[in-house]
Amino acid sequence: MATTTSSTPPTTRLASVDALRGFALLAIVLLHNLEHYNLFGNPTWQPEWLTTFDGFVHQTIFFLLAGKAYATFSLLFGFSFYIQMRNARERGYDFRRRFAWRMLLLFGFSQLHALFYNGDILLLYAVCGLILIPASSWSNRTVAIVAAILMFQPYAWGKIIYALANPEYFDNNSLFITYARSAEEVGRNGNLLQTLANNIWNGQLYSNFWQVEAGRLFQTPSLFLLGMLAGRMKLFVRSLASIRFWRNTLIVGGIMTVISYLCVTIITPLISNVTILSYYSIAAGMLYNFWFMVVLVSIFMLVWWRFGDGSRFQRSIIPYGRMSLTNYICQSIIGVMIYYNCGCALYDHVGATLSVAIGFGIFLLQLYFSRIWLSTHKQGPLESIWKRLTWISSFPQPNPTL
Repeated sequence: MATTTSSTPPTTRLASVDALRGFALLAIVLLHNLEHYNLFGNPTWQPEWLTTFDGFVHQTIFFLLAGKAYATFSLLFGFSFYIQMRNARERGYDFRRRFAWRMLLLFGFSQLHALFYNGDILLLYAVCGLILIPASSWSNRTVAIVAAILMFQPYAWGKIIYALANPEYFDNNSLFITYARSAEEVGRNGNLLQTLANNIWNGQLYSNFWQVEAGRLFQTPSLFLLGMLAGRMKLFVRSLASIRFWRNTLIVGGIMTVISYLCVTIITPLISNVTILSYYSIAAGMLYNFWFMVVLVSIFMLVWWRFGDGSRFQRSIIPYGRMSLTNYICQSIIGVMIYYNCGCALYDHVGATLSVAIGFGIFLLQLYFSRIWLSTHKQGPLESIWKRLTWISSFPQPNPTL
């Protein structure tokens, strides 16, 4: 493995980051297709051998990617903020107010996305992203400490401690279920207008209640901070220090993944108190997903540098990652039209294997479109709109950045 040091000019995109973002987005589309975009159902017509194989596919994909793809995507969101802040500072401009406006614009994109899909994450990103504004002036040590506290899920542990002191207290952490049932009913039986109308309220509450109750309200800003810290430390820029970091992180991450997995699988069955079980599952599960994500990102970066400038597969998905906002929103719209009653209504006609195949089909279609589009444009359609609206003033627009 080459160990020469290289630097990246401020306005140059890091291909490795685009590829990693593309990989995370590929994982997300596969997971969402497995879930039929929150319209769960299994076919009854298929042979037993295919049903058995579906179970294997489902368990494998979820074991490898569930929670890890989202975490990777969130980590890179924080990294992108660092790049934008750095580039603006080098032009003598304070990007913090502009970033607040940018998060308001992201809220607008979230409302477009949530109209179609009741699993939107962009609203949570728009809210949690605001922590990066004050954090931009914190020291690296403070950023790391705050990120660690948030990752530890203090609210969940507070609930656990309270339940230990008050055994009669009951909280199964499932406020989202009422809204999930309404959203699922419309998805199975409603037309397009009914689906859109239901998502305006019930779909939004379903998505965001679930994310809060699943621990993402604390995990997401933690990952944003860690992504910003990774940018400061130049961990995605090839150097002796960054290669050493990811090697060591792979070892530590592997050990912590095993430990956290054992904490989930061994301790969870021993808990009988519903409240404690609900919140311990969240706290321990989030830590497990985080460490597993660390392992996957470490492997990805080390493989990238092992091949000099990325393996053939890694480089092939760079365009997909460069158009992440466009592809994320569009894959949801496509998925809803495939699985919901307002479209092809395949939610109970395809199992895990066929769903993964459909997910790969969506990915390949979007990858092809991304390559065609970027051959004549600097950014994706929605990325370009977001950038233009972000810099909607007399301040000169910078060159395209992460």
